[in-house]
Amino acid sequence: MGDAPYMQAGGYRPVSHEATVFEPDVVGQLPPELNGTFTRIGPNPLGAFDAHRHAFEGAPMVHAIRIQDGRAQWYRNRWLRTDRVCAHLGELAAPGPRRGLSDDAGGNLVQHAGRILAVGDGGVLPVQIGTDLATVARVDFDGTLAGGFSAHPEIDPLTGEMFAVAYYHEPPYVLYLVIGADGQVRKTMPIAVKRPPMMHAFSLTERYAVFYDLPVAYDPAAAAGGSRVPYRWRTDHESRIGVLPREATAPDVLWMDVDPCYVFHPLNAYETANRIIIHLVRHPRVFDREPLRPGETAPTLWRWTIDARSGTVVERQLEEHAEEFPRIDDRFKGSYNRYGFAVAMSPCGSGGYLAGPGLLRHDLALGRTDIHEVGPGRETGEAVFVPRGHDATEADGWLLSLVYDAREDRSELLVVDTADFTGEPTAVVRLPLRVPHGLHATWIAA
Repeated sequence: MGDAPYMQAGGYRPVSHEATVFEPDVVGQLPPELNGTFTRIGPNPLGAFDAHRHAFEGAPMVHAIRIQDGRAQWYRNRWLRTDRVCAHLGELAAPGPRRGLSDDAGGNLVQHAGRILAVGDGGVLPVQIGTDLATVARVDFDGTLAGGFSAHPEIDPLTGEMFAVAYYHEPPYVLYLVIGADGQVRKTMPIAVKRPPMMHAFSLTERYAVFYDLPVAYDPAAAAGGSRVPYRWRTDHESRIGVLPREATAPDVLWMDVDPCYVFHPLNAYETANRIIIHLVRHPRVFDREPLRPGETAPTLWRWTIDARSGTVVERQLEEHAEEFPRIDDRFKGSYNRYGFAVAMSPCGSGGYLAGPGLLRHDLALGRTDIHEVGPGRETGEAVFVPRGHDATEADGWLLSLVYDAREDRSELLVVDTADFTGEPTAVVRLPLRVPHGLHATWIAA
């Protein structure tokens, strides 16, 4: 699909203005324990439609629904004040340093060291936003970040430290970064690579960082053609994963070959005995026949078992469901987890790649998958899990996800109780407008 017509249809259409809706309607009862803000970020192009725009391009927009004391207080959407957005809106540029070719930090949202940060790929600096979604400033962690950052940092739930792997298209390395709980970078380590890969994510265990050096890499021809996402499937790039001790003092990475594939999103990784277990969503191929969107092959759930002593990886497919955007109960990041959630994707080639007809819950111990279907003519995006309480058992709580209803051309927030995962939602926050399908969602606790 070379001309990206999906951007003109259904839930993929961008919105043209910022909006605020106070006290949106709620069907059912919002749990009183849910106090915080559901947020989602993604590209929302400015101006006229460009049929040749990459799916990941476009001015970043944040959408949020504030929930407090059993009420939905407000919905807001706001563009990040990148330089292009400020120029388009006739506003003064946002403060903070400038680095790299882009400031489109529209890949993800994270909360760390008292800041809410919009983050992105390809050398983009983080952008701090306020609880009302207003852009505060670009951030280089108080001058301790030498280059760009990552769209997929991992936060250790025990130490509060944030780990990341940042890539840029010029240097022959990626940067392994550790940001302390105080919000300053305490480790910067270059990791040599053959050519700059799109290392969108990595995995973190109690003692190790795991890198994915896979065949989506920088393509000079795409860059020369004006692409703002100049990464393509490269048959001449290796397929390997690397293991490095988290506190290594030298970049002595143990590299191991895997079958050609691409991984946008691991579910989780943990150690058991002398092995590392990784559950991840594996794409057989992306950005090859369809260079503008990652929808040419069906992504499925796999388990990779790493034996660092022998330097081998055992790869096993666990599910036939097409799925993406895997999530867990974040309290179990880097340690053993039994449950995982994901978006059930539509069949390959049907046009969707950011949303699908339902949510999945995997019981990795029993090999069982449950499906929460959102109904005909409706598509749901990435969900976030909120535990029922600090001492709740794993995956006991609520799953929150934005659903687009094509018949009414509007969106709503589903709140699904995991105790009745396949049943009716506990509550639905009905919005009078459309929220375009986006990338990642985050729950920001009050």
